[in-house]
Amino acid sequence: MRPTLQVRLSQHLALTPQLQQSIRLLQLSTLELHQEVEQMLASNPLLEPDEEHDTAAPPGASPAERVSDERVPDREERSTEGGESDGSGEATGAEEMRAEDFGTTERDDWENGTERDDFDGIREQPSSSAGSGSEDDERPETEAPDASLQDVLRAQMAGMHLGEVDRAALLALIESLNDDGYLEDPLEDLVRALLGEEAEDGADQEQREQLLDTFKCALKWLQSMEPAGVGARDLGECLELQLRTHPRSPEQALAIVICRRHLELLAKRDWRRLMSLTGADDDLLRGAQAMIATLEPKPGRRFARSDNRPVVPDVIVQKAGRGFRVMINPDVLPKLRINELYAQALRATRGGVSNSPLGGQLQEARWFIKNIQQRFDTILRVSEAIVERQRGFFTHGELAMKPLVLREIADELGLHESTISRVTTAKYMATPWGTFELKYFFGSSLSTEAGGNASSTAVRALIKQFIAAEDTSNPLSDSQLSTMLGEQGITVARRTVAKYREALKLAPANLRKSR
Repeated sequence: MRPTLQVRLSQHLALTPQLQQSIRLLQLSTLELHQEVEQMLASNPLLEPDEEHDTAAPPGASPAERVSDERVPDREERSTEGGESDGSGEATGAEEMRAEDFGTTERDDWENGTERDDFDGIREQPSSSAGSGSEDDERPETEAPDASLQDVLRAQMAGMHLGEVDRAALLALIESLNDDGYLEDPLEDLVRALLGEEAEDGADQEQREQLLDTFKCALKWLQSMEPAGVGARDLGECLELQLRTHPRSPEQALAIVICRRHLELLAKRDWRRLMSLTGADDDLLRGAQAMIATLEPKPGRRFARSDNRPVVPDVIVQKAGRGFRVMINPDVLPKLRINELYAQALRATRGGVSNSPLGGQLQEARWFIKNIQQRFDTILRVSEAIVERQRGFFTHGELAMKPLVLREIADELGLHESTISRVTTAKYMATPWGTFELKYFFGSSLSTEAGGNASSTAVRALIKQFIAAEDTSNPLSDSQLSTMLGEQGITVARRTVAKYREALKLAPANLRKSR
């Protein structure tokens, strides 16, 4: 094959380090951004916190708050903001090439299937399961607000007079509990794990049986501890352990029988079958059901260390005359500046900043401040566009939510959909109706008889409203809800209604029925 020379022209866009940093900062949450700022302050001596300005606003987003009145800002007004057009154009082009690297651009958070975690009829909030005595008397003295379930149980174990073997077995069971306080591993598996292959091969059967008996004894010790119900192997056993702490009564005895044998029928609220199987009359069954409803299905829940933190909104929306004021929350704005002492020293060196080893860090500090400013300006612009499109929500609530997709905001602001996706993820807006993630304001559209569209968020709100006003003795089925939505002019299939109802964590009609 004969070698030849060819000239080929092509265009490609490279992501500069500055642009990569800008894209990365844009997708960070508020907490992640402040962690990034702390790391940069620790690694770059040219950057320092600006403690003199407590209410600094990002330049380029002048002012830090804007009033969204009855008119939409002209495109000419938006394009005259200092330095935004060049930066946005470069970012848009890069993001068009790399959109697949940053996830999808359209998402309906309500599409995720959710299921009820707990047995219907048992309350969600934790409480003392003891039948008598004050809460302070029942709770171990060693319990602290930040103590784990294992810490509380180990503290109780310290007051027990146990032998070395029993203590080791009980400690092993405590460490095997899950976050809800249940013992997931069968005792045989724990024995097998301790003895290894010997238990599998049948060697030393006497030792295996002896260890299993030790674990059974330790399990009884564990199940006698507080909170009541801890160490159970399933929900029925957990509820039965709590019921045994109540004073003896006909209702308590019936409740134990139901939890031991007929828990599924109680979940289905099949009262007729329960009365037939237990021989209980209506009043006795009601009393047993009321007693079970006070129990805690997850005894370890109140000790679980939750990573949930109070949501700090990035954007604040307030009523202002006939419109709404949209502003960046000053509490989330990092206050940074260049260390002037170092900067002046660099300028005074021979050859200037470019020949100094710290010249790169000075440029890095400037880029970092500029990219943070651009991040908040982009969040503010997107938030303003959302408020303008969803004015009905801010005025009347979620029933007035309109269909909205990322592409609409992207086209209005001249940005790519992937940019809008990153801006609206893990960013929160405080509104007169509560604090919501920016993703909340986007929803698919459903057709109406009038030829218009209704937001899926508004449809979910209608379903929730219908169920709240239903007759609990004859609750609405998904088909009936679909028919009622049709009477409102909204065409929704029964399966779609079921999906929205499950997303709202509302039980089906047969579980919502009461006698």
